[in-house]
Amino acid sequence: MNNRKKLLNKRLKLIVAQILLFVFVICLWEFFSKVGILDNFLFSSPSSILSLLLFNLKQKEFYNHIYISLLETILGIIIGSAVGIIIAVVLWSSKTITKLLEPFMVVLNALPKTALAPIMIIWAGAGVTGIVVVAISILLVITILSTYNYFINVDAEKIKMMRSFQASRYQIFTKLVFPANLVNIISVIKINIGMSWVGVIVGEFLVSRVGIGHEIMYGGQIFRFDIVMMWVIVLSFFAYIMYEGINIIEKILIKKRGKGI
Repeated sequence: MNNRKKLLNKRLKLIVAQILLFVFVICLWEFFSKVGILDNFLFSSPSSILSLLLFNLKQKEFYNHIYISLLETILGIIIGSAVGIIIAVVLWSSKTITKLLEPFMVVLNALPKTALAPIMIIWAGAGVTGIVVVAISILLVITILSTYNYFINVDAEKIKMMRSFQASRYQIFTKLVFPANLVNIISVIKINIGMSWVGVIVGEFLVSRVGIGHEIMYGGQIFRFDIVMMWVIVLSFFAYIMYEGINIIEKILIKKRGKGI
């Protein structure tokens, strides 16, 4: 219990320190804006951004922009992660397929996906579908390679032991490889949150008339830094919430694994 209290106190101190640091930066930014060290036209100020946010909270369009971007991001994460994990399983199950696809995976990983986003959108169509495709393209190869590397790095001695008991490849995967990498897969999904947001924002920059990316682009075009920063803050908030949600799942899995469940 004492160790638990110590860990809790340490965690609380860290949270307080983070909050104080955040408040200090905001106060410093506001002060520099008021005294003219920072140009309000270029950098705006926290008070202006807060005022704009409070105004937008009363507008229906504000929530529509958030809904569309969240929908595209979540679809990108779910589809991209699921397809990536399935392909990684296929690669693990067959060395022949792995050798066949390896050079293609290397090339795909090296391609600048954001630069190719306009072509993908033309192929998939402008709108939610095209933007989701861009998001998937950014996270798919990384998901495949990361998950596959986790699969092949499972303790070889444990695999030998299961084979000595005549376990099939399917049994080895379902009873050992996959369960042993659940936490690692969650870590990959955590990375995919950021990747999916990047793809969505890039896609919305290019073709969308709605969404957080469109609003950031619009604010930049009319030189309204307060609009840009407000939407960046909104984006950061939802990205953080999504990350923490996955983080909670990861902690639950770690606890269960520690208890041998």
